[in-house]
Amino acid sequence: MTRYAVARLEEIEELTDGREPFRPVRHHFGITSFGVNAWTAPEVGDRIINEHDESGPNSDEELYLVVRGRAMFELDGDRVAAPTGTLIFAPPGAKRTAFAEEPETTVIALGGTPGKAYEPDGWELWAPLAPLYRAGEYAEAADRGRQLLEAHPQYAGLLYNLACCESLAGRTGDAVDHLGLAIERSERCRKYAKDDSDFDPIRDEPAFKELIERKG
Repeated sequence: MTRYAVARLEEIEELTDGREPFRPVRHHFGITSFGVNAWTAPEVGDRIINEHDESGPNSDEELYLVVRGRAMFELDGDRVAAPTGTLIFAPPGAKRTAFAEEPETTVIALGGTPGKAYEPDGWELWAPLAPLYRAGEYAEAADRGRQLLEAHPQYAGLLYNLACCESLAGRTGDAVDHLGLAIERSERCRKYAKDDSDFDPIRDEPAFKELIERKG
């Protein structure tokens, strides 16, 4: 028998990276073929979608659906009113952000990289630790990241971010080990680490150099 799942948005735990609250829809259902999350702005004027342009080698195209309230999107300098029921598509390279014009405005965001299979990396689970990283609390972020990893070892993104924090916290051996595991799960982690300043503290370590220079 086909298995399915049903949930109301309110039943999915709300998380935050210190900026906008969101509900990790993809992770909640265990979806592995596309990214999808729900973003909610509590008050009028709150930013509901972070400003970004999805530029770079693994850039996503994104579809937004306003399911509650009213949002004002800014797309490459244009302002687009988006009441409930509005669909907005943003291709890679298009700068985008959105603000709430009604309390509790909620937007569903779906995304994927054109021409490539989707790789869930677990960024949703790491997001609550982002304020620690931005504050320079690398050791605490690493400690909490290890707890996340124990529960969700499948995500390359968790391993990679953990390795970044361990590098910055002076935990060289752990950083190299976790970066190696991240690369095993997703080859693009090798490309990211090559120029990531978070690994500057361990860049001259032979084990790090071997990871970066090894052919995938």
